[in-house]
Amino acid sequence: MGAIDLNADLGESVDGVPTADDDAMFAVISSASIACGGHAGDAVSMRESVARARECGVAMGAHPSYPDRPNFGRAAVVMDAPDLRASVAQQLAALLEAGADLQYVKPHGALYHAVIGDAEHARALAAAVADASDRIGRPLPVLGMPGHIARAAADAGSPFVLEAFLDRGYQGDGMLVPRTQPGALLHDADEVAVRAVRLVREGVVETVTGGVVGVDAASLCLHGDTPEAVEMARAVRAALVDAGIAVRAPWSDVT
Repeated sequence: MGAIDLNADLGESVDGVPTADDDAMFAVISSASIACGGHAGDAVSMRESVARARECGVAMGAHPSYPDRPNFGRAAVVMDAPDLRASVAQQLAALLEAGADLQYVKPHGALYHAVIGDAEHARALAAAVADASDRIGRPLPVLGMPGHIARAAADAGSPFVLEAFLDRGYQGDGMLVPRTQPGALLHDADEVAVRAVRLVREGVVETVTGGVVGVDAASLCLHGDTPEAVEMARAVRAALVDAGIAVRAPWSDVT
């Protein structure tokens, strides 16, 4: 009945303290978006994440952010495009230096949402990804939601791959409910598992107002720092397998 990628944001240690049960998550997912110093993570956590990904056969992605560790990369940051490009390039280089076999790039937090609506920051991110692509000798796909980043990535020579969020509330326009508003986060593992199967089978997700909105995605995301992340990931994987849907990384198909 098809296949889908299951990704999670991991390696997000802060001052050496993990924010997620990475060992449990790596055992369930097919792609890991690894923090590379902007909002979380350091040289030690990056090397550990790379080793875990190899052991578990999980695809490695870079998870760059605005350079804003105090706010975990989830606050808006004013930056000139050249500075943003340099910051993202530095983060990608750090993960490569940690030994990562990079398969994709997914921005984190405020940067993720900024490049949807901000063409200048989208181009800066895409340029940094193109720089890393030149370094490794193949195009790195960008993972995200529709917006300016899709066009910027294509213009820079990077494939763009759509994702959907299993543990976040959706608005009627297909965008996520802001974290400051009710319904932004989902906590019930069974609900999330049902949502995952429906997303793959029907291409829709229920909104916070009870309607449905179409969502096209090749990858499904769970946030590693959500308290119920491991329970959700296990429930989602089991539900997908029971529905005859394979869980596998898509990157070899798009590079």
